[in-house]
Amino acid sequence: MILVTGATGNVGGAVVEYLLAAGVEVRALSRDPTRARLPGAVQVVAGDLARPETLPAVLDGVRAVFLFPVTEAVAGVVEAAKRAGVQHIVVLSSAAVVMGDNAIGRRHATVEREVADSGIGWTFVRPGMFMANALQWAESVRTEGVVRAPYGESTAAPVDEWDIGAVAATALLRPEHQGASYLLTGPESLTVAQRVQVIGSVLGRPIRFEELSPAAARQAMLGSVPVEVVDALFEYFAASNGRPAEVLPTVQQVTGRPARTFAQWVTRHAAAFGG
Repeated sequence: MILVTGATGNVGGAVVEYLLAAGVEVRALSRDPTRARLPGAVQVVAGDLARPETLPAVLDGVRAVFLFPVTEAVAGVVEAAKRAGVQHIVVLSSAAVVMGDNAIGRRHATVEREVADSGIGWTFVRPGMFMANALQWAESVRTEGVVRAPYGESTAAPVDEWDIGAVAATALLRPEHQGASYLLTGPESLTVAQRVQVIGSVLGRPIRFEELSPAAARQAMLGSVPVEVVDALFEYFAASNGRPAEVLPTVQQVTGRPARTFAQWVTRHAAAFGG
């Protein structure tokens, strides 16, 4: 039995699908199982990572866990996993842990450290920018045909959430991946403006890019994102401006197939952008 936390999210949902396709038993944790929209073959159980007293029943009979990063609760989760006899934890981490001292990296490094020190087998999956981040542009693309963002020449090699899920599922299924840390990127370095061009190309209509000033964009984010996270993001945007992003072959090395392109991702999500 493999437990998937965050199973209704972009990556967790992909992990569930890959595990089911491999024919293994999958259990999903949900604070409200009645609202979880998951395949019928998944055993959905009630529990909360932030409430350790709910976890013994959730972890009963589980040999491996896909762990959504929960910084504040990770110590309790790890202790419950040890008591349940879990043999392997695959952590959804972040490439930010190897990108200098920043708030995002510190949060994920805390989770990695707790798991690594537990004595349980571990694998760390460290994606860079998610392609799914582009969904924040969907409404303005759909209604105005425009994307507004700062640092139009900042670069990334965004990775498809299904490729992240494929790497995580592969690690859960094969013990030889224990002790590995996988830094993930997509197959191409793209600027913000280039990603907007790809969206327009897939949709078959021109999409304008309007560059916001860093000050205006930062102020807009501060209403919904913690200031330390905003600071980390804008440091990355500025540092990557005009510099090609590193492209890594990790997805193909682990899964045996090439990483999906941003155009493929947009095609799959075209309806969200009004396609």
